[in-house]
Amino acid sequence: MIETTTLGRGGPVVSRAGLGLMGMSGIYGQADDRESLATIHAAVDAGITLLDTGDFYGMGHNELLLRDALRDIPRESVFIQVKFGGQRDPSGAFVGHDASPNAVRNSLAYTLTRLGTDYVDLYQPARLDPRVPIEETVGAIAEMIKAGYVRYLGLSEMGADTIRRAHAVHPVAALQIEYSLMSRGIEARILPTVRELGISVTAYGILSRGLLSSGTARLAPGDPRARFPRFSDENHERNLELLAGLEAIADDRGVTAAQLAIAWVASRGDDIIPLIGTKRRDRLAEAFKALDLTLSTDDLAAITAAVPADAVAGDRYEAAQIATLDSER
Repeated sequence: MIETTTLGRGGPVVSRAGLGLMGMSGIYGQADDRESLATIHAAVDAGITLLDTGDFYGMGHNELLLRDALRDIPRESVFIQVKFGGQRDPSGAFVGHDASPNAVRNSLAYTLTRLGTDYVDLYQPARLDPRVPIEETVGAIAEMIKAGYVRYLGLSEMGADTIRRAHAVHPVAALQIEYSLMSRGIEARILPTVRELGISVTAYGILSRGLLSSGTARLAPGDPRARFPRFSDENHERNLELLAGLEAIADDRGVTAAQLAIAWVASRGDDIIPLIGTKRRDRLAEAFKALDLTLSTDDLAAITAAVPADAVAGDRYEAAQIATLDSER
């Protein structure tokens, strides 16, 4: 069974890793709902309690999928965290972001209906809305907590100063942000800040969108990841060289490169909760084995030497999106 930890200082007990459901709603290619539901059930059966979704994943599809899964899972046995604010048109294109107080209330009402539940465990704006002071967004979520519709406050992709401002209005339980061997930007200011304040990190992108996994690092024709800078031409080739170094260490240990990458994130501390972003049971089983790995000091040194943070080619998002991220300022 998966070990447990607390989400935030003195917060709720959750599984040591979470399941990220985004890929089950077409973000990275077509998904099979039956396999997705089987994956959710397999995760819960193994002891995963933290389930991560967003109301804009598949324009509501992800929440409806989770509702179907919850029909066979006691509601109180899982911790559901929901991101909101992303706006999409009927084609699926992202067209904006809204984290205004009314958007908080409206989005939550629809989420509760789609999930078929009376409350969500943690509610978090997916991005900082530049038009709305974070205090207003957090204040509206705090109202929903007081009313019983939400249990805990979370943030996503926010910078250190914004985190402090939010935490001053209402305690923040967790920050969701990208963190992996290839994405270590949080270590400079954001990670020290959340640790000072007693805020956990739910880490997504732990395999850098598949770059740190031998089975998924190369692009198939029409692969939607081609839009990311790290998968473009020369950048991709250079990053595959880093993967080769990680694969050599993995071979010596009798594990996969993906398992080493997941174990590395988990080794960063009990306050770092890796989100396993998969839509398939076989990938889930591989990730579970990674959580059982114990990395020695020598292992950690070899891994970080194989994938130095400053050797990664390309940003984690395209330039226009990076410019909108409060966490990158």
